[in-house]
Amino acid sequence: MTTRKANKGPRSDNRIQELLDAAAHLFSKHGYSATSMRDIASSVDMLSGSLYYHFPSKEELLVAVYSAGVTQLVDATSEALKKESDPWTRLEALCRAHLEVVLKESDYAQVLIRVIPSDIPSVAERLLELRDAYEEVFRKVVSDLPLPLGADRKTLRLMLIGSLNWALFWFDPQGRDSPHVLARKFVGLLKESQNV
Repeated sequence: MTTRKANKGPRSDNRIQELLDAAAHLFSKHGYSATSMRDIASSVDMLSGSLYYHFPSKEELLVAVYSAGVTQLVDATSEALKKESDPWTRLEALCRAHLEVVLKESDYAQVLIRVIPSDIPSVAERLLELRDAYEEVFRKVVSDLPLPLGADRKTLRLMLIGSLNWALFWFDPQGRDSPHVLARKFVGLLKESQNV
């Protein structure tokens, strides 16, 4: 007597998005070092060993979270930039889209800001490549600004990204300034400094 095995298609228990969401949440809340694979598996009612079926290590899981965070930011900023052609208006749209993602309490964006690649040497180069891919959006927009000859665009870009990211720590959601207003004020200050 032979037994027939059911024809199995793709695994229906593929829970990668759920795992990424859980990892992003725990990494942003407790920090990368303080979060274990067991913590992540437990948060989605999965056995620790089963998590390794999807990700061979915590470092690889972090790379996947970083990648998802970069995709989230690139998608948001690319959409915002499509509608604008003036260089200063493009910068404002870029800042606004960045702030909206970062300040809506995106766990993914918080991981990008809080986890320093050099703290995880085994994947630092890959994390930096992901971060650089996103910074390329800023590089292009800043390069189009009508700045004085010899302006240090690299420093401006890095200071801009740093300032936008730091808003995560001081922004008051109940305050009077929305991400849109903050972006307008920030770019306004930059433009005014060109006329001094």
